[in-house]
Amino acid sequence: MTEISLRAVEDGDLPLFFAWMSDPAATRVAAFTPEDPTDRAAFDAHWARLRAGAGGVVMRTVVADGSVVGHVGAYGTDDDRQVTYWIGRAHWGRGLATAALRAFLDETPTRPLHARAAADNLGSRRVLEKCGFVVTGTDRGFARARGEEIDEVLVTLRG
Repeated sequence: MTEISLRAVEDGDLPLFFAWMSDPAATRVAAFTPEDPTDRAAFDAHWARLRAGAGGVVMRTVVADGSVVGHVGAYGTDDDRQVTYWIGRAHWGRGLATAALRAFLDETPTRPLHARAAADNLGSRRVLEKCGFVVTGTDRGFARARGEEIDEVLVTLRG
């Protein structure tokens, strides 16, 4: 069994995060990405704001068996707190996203928590379901990684 831990984001994590978040295959699956996932300056500015905790953002690096494999966090107001996570594509299919999100939920008492996923991102939807989130609605949104509007699933984790 892979051991998961969460820790504060460190400078050395950012090159990995950038590589993963600019991977065309991964961004297509995630669908909702920055305007230009290959813009390193925009990425660095975004992560500087996240790490400063702007707007109540809390981000954690996901470590599996001693290696950085992704990040998990939450943002938004107390009445619309959203979770987010990203696991590097080389680490998909090992249950790491589920384990990371569970660990994050254990240290995050705020409820309800919400999330959104591309309707066809079955892996992410399954992670959320395994962690107790239930479908509460649907929406459509512009997916930059796909260049079109797509269906989204809205999920909520209650008390």
